[in-house]
Amino acid sequence: MTTQILIILAVMVAAYVAAKASKLPVEIGIFAAALGGGLAGAFLGTPPLPELGRHLVEGSITYLDVMLVFFTATFFMTIVNESGGVVYAVRATLRAFGRKRALALLALMIIVLIPGALTGAGSVSLLVVGAPVAMALGRLGIPRKRVAAILFIVAGLSAAAPPVNIWAMILCAGTAIPYVGFEFTLGIPVLILGAFTMFVLGWRKEPGAAAGPIDLPEPPRGMTWWRVLIPFLVFFGLVAAYRIWPFATPIFGLALEFALASLAAVLCSPKRVAFLRLARETVQRLLPLLATTVVVGMLQQIMTATGVRGLVSFAVISTPLVLLFFLLPVLIPFSEGVLTYGAAAIFGIPLIWFLDSIGFHATVVIAGLSLLWPLGDGLPPTALIGRLSTMVSGYEGSYRSFLRATWLPWLVITAAAMAMIIFSSKLAFLVKWSM
Repeated sequence: MTTQILIILAVMVAAYVAAKASKLPVEIGIFAAALGGGLAGAFLGTPPLPELGRHLVEGSITYLDVMLVFFTATFFMTIVNESGGVVYAVRATLRAFGRKRALALLALMIIVLIPGALTGAGSVSLLVVGAPVAMALGRLGIPRKRVAAILFIVAGLSAAAPPVNIWAMILCAGTAIPYVGFEFTLGIPVLILGAFTMFVLGWRKEPGAAAGPIDLPEPPRGMTWWRVLIPFLVFFGLVAAYRIWPFATPIFGLALEFALASLAAVLCSPKRVAFLRLARETVQRLLPLLATTVVVGMLQQIMTATGVRGLVSFAVISTPLVLLFFLLPVLIPFSEGVLTYGAAAIFGIPLIWFLDSIGFHATVVIAGLSLLWPLGDGLPPTALIGRLSTMVSGYEGSYRSFLRATWLPWLVITAAAMAMIIFSSKLAFLVKWSM
């Protein structure tokens, strides 16, 4: 039986490598691995060939709720950006804190964190606020290489920040753990590590540093702080309502809460918002991310049906704990660079099962792993956030040189993540604070 499963796993790996060698997108590579593993399993009798299609279809909707959150959250941020809220916030930050460097850096960090925290995708932070924030950092005298490094690290942290963390959602869905208790467990480390990154990479001013790639446009006439803040107050008010009055307020769910906040953003916009056009553009922008979520579900379903997932789980639980802790800082980012969100389903789920079974606090462990996975978004072959960071910052130098500029925040984030994993049981109070 083990030989049979190893053959199926080898076919999956070969299919993925062949797809990448053909320079196909990572989504096609993951689908090829799922289809190849399914066909190999059907040939060997697990699962039977007539059931292969059913497994692929069922797997494609495994994360349907996650995809709804993707769309509604990104649509919300797109409307805020289209209405001029992002440009207004960045310009107001420079006016208010231009001479107070520490406050300016912290304010710009929060601006980058918000879109990724609300959507679960650091790429959305870069696409929505990356260019104006890069311009602002350039105005503060930070060279483009360090601007790109700041955007990469902070955008990655934004994807790990609450309330939407896709890695945590996948892990919770695969291990039957409620997706609760992450507000302080992730929020406090993200803010501390983000501030550390801003000060380490952005404190030193270089007078000859080039400004960002674009000039900030003027916000539309009539834009005010209240028009910017009301949609966010609507969203956070809905999130907080059922926690403050748990038996009197219905639980709307993140997707509906973002939809209602989007309606508030349209009503608060000082100019007319092309609702349907923005919806189409949001779907087009998110198509690679949505496709990744679909094929990750397929791969997870096929791995379960063929026994490959069980074999991977056994490999994880049979690895000596000390060796596992030494491997995680390398394995987790590398798996993200190869499989993007698929890494959470393949490696993360059995890892959580194992660590939870031997006394580690699962929620804190998930939070620690969520700090490691974004680092892999700067590693080939995908390097999604890394490539976007260099693009929106206008950095045209060596990609390797850009990665070297991130070494100190990278090491500190890794150390913090591993400390959260190893001492998870002692950090359980963070989960209680969140609940």
